[in-house]
Amino acid sequence: MTRNTRRGVMKKAMGAALATVMGVALLSGCSGAAKDDSAATGATGTDGKRVTLKVEVFDRGNSPAPYTITNNWLTQYVQKEFGDPNNIDVEFVPVQRSEETTKLNVLMASASDVPDIVFVYDSSVFFRYAQQGGLTDVGELLNTEGADLKKYLGEDTLKFGQLEGKQFAIPGKRAITGRYASYIRQDWLDKVGMKAPTTTDELYDTLKAFKEKDPAGLGDKNIPMGMALAPAQYETLIYSFIKPIKGDLTYSQRYELPLHDGFKDAMQFMNKLYNEGLISKDFSIDEEKEQLTKDIQNGNVGYWSEDVDNLFYEDGTLDNLTANVPDSKVEPIDAYSNPNEGNKHIKSRYGSNGMYIMIPKSSERADEAVKYLNWMSQGNNIITIYNGVEGENYDMKDGIPVTKPDVSKELQDRVYNGGDMAIISNGKAIGDEATNEAAWVAGFPVNNQEMLKKSLEISNTDTVGPIVFDRPIEAESKYGTALNDKLKVLIVQSAMAPTDQFEAVYDREMQDFMNIGGSELKKELEAALQGQ
Repeated sequence: MTRNTRRGVMKKAMGAALATVMGVALLSGCSGAAKDDSAATGATGTDGKRVTLKVEVFDRGNSPAPYTITNNWLTQYVQKEFGDPNNIDVEFVPVQRSEETTKLNVLMASASDVPDIVFVYDSSVFFRYAQQGGLTDVGELLNTEGADLKKYLGEDTLKFGQLEGKQFAIPGKRAITGRYASYIRQDWLDKVGMKAPTTTDELYDTLKAFKEKDPAGLGDKNIPMGMALAPAQYETLIYSFIKPIKGDLTYSQRYELPLHDGFKDAMQFMNKLYNEGLISKDFSIDEEKEQLTKDIQNGNVGYWSEDVDNLFYEDGTLDNLTANVPDSKVEPIDAYSNPNEGNKHIKSRYGSNGMYIMIPKSSERADEAVKYLNWMSQGNNIITIYNGVEGENYDMKDGIPVTKPDVSKELQDRVYNGGDMAIISNGKAIGDEATNEAAWVAGFPVNNQEMLKKSLEISNTDTVGPIVFDRPIEAESKYGTALNDKLKVLIVQSAMAPTDQFEAVYDREMQDFMNIGGSELKKELEAALQGQ
């Protein structure tokens, strides 16, 4: 392994030095009334006087002037529509998205500074706080203050936030569970005289033709199959070989892929592709898939897999490819087939949960916190948070909020942070999955919507979801970081090994994986599975 390769595989996002986080008092600019006036409504905090509710919010550093992450159109909307009627000052506490876990650890260690509502995407972090007694059991509060929220989320989603039968987190609801789709240059297929592949074997034959016939005349820039050291690329390949653990379910963590039957077969196929020059040769140093994106946009890639939405944003990958190569034609396809599963097009799906929303045990505002989340689930509040004002930002068409054409930047800026404010919803969860998908598609450029619909259909085909255990897997929190790093090393070393050395390299790296925690993890997962 080269120095650059090792650096690409082992780099960690450990972040910059931590800074003290201070909440900024929210201005009630949307209401036009002094805060003291709201006491006349008769609504009060739980202790009979106006109270403050602190809510974490992600700060991505992208607030448009004159807004800040703690004072913008949506924070003012929350204050006017929820805070003032309930005699609550809602104070937003910013946390940089890149420091989600590290900053949360600092906040949770300080009972006086921690917000009343915090959240994290990592289930192991949630379980650790719950086991240590740091979280409020919100089960009864959901019955008294959160009836609408409970109905909105549903039991399947709520169980993600349970530990030994107690509700220590309120999981956000994921609007769309499809993850990945694959794409091919139809114009390349036309030039080599082939149809779109529908199995992994046919895909291999197609990639060989792309290399040998070089339909775009690219020479050494020709990349039959784009690859990066990123989940959307390597997971789609691996899932076409592995066997699910139970029905259409599998282990939930990415670093648990090597514990599946078929993982070695996936690595051997990837090794074959690499040694025959059919995938991006420098994929091992492209964890952020920056080079892959450039190669696709420049028209150098014949086939690739990607997150289901990633191509279709305005001025994004597809638009740039079309601008750079006007004659290019891209088609979504479902090529990978899994021989262990009757050649189904097996691919992973998300669980129904989004982030884990938690109320620290030290909070004195648990009632108000649940009341706030419950308010968010009522009426059109989620739609407003995501889309703005009906008639100004969007129109309702067949129950779907559709962004109005040529909306001014001022109106667009109202909801620039809507996805981060709507914490109970990961994506626009406004109905069933079909409704959510239609609402999501409607937010993309019109020219890209039909292809996105095809991609969504592929992403929902033959999917395998995560097993939900009712207790934490201790080995995940203990070994997860090391095993996640090792997974990348295992993939790179196995793929890049000379063909005649694959067996030795794979066995060596796999043994190392098991030695640093994989064996203990496997044993605990199998024991937990027996209790399901």
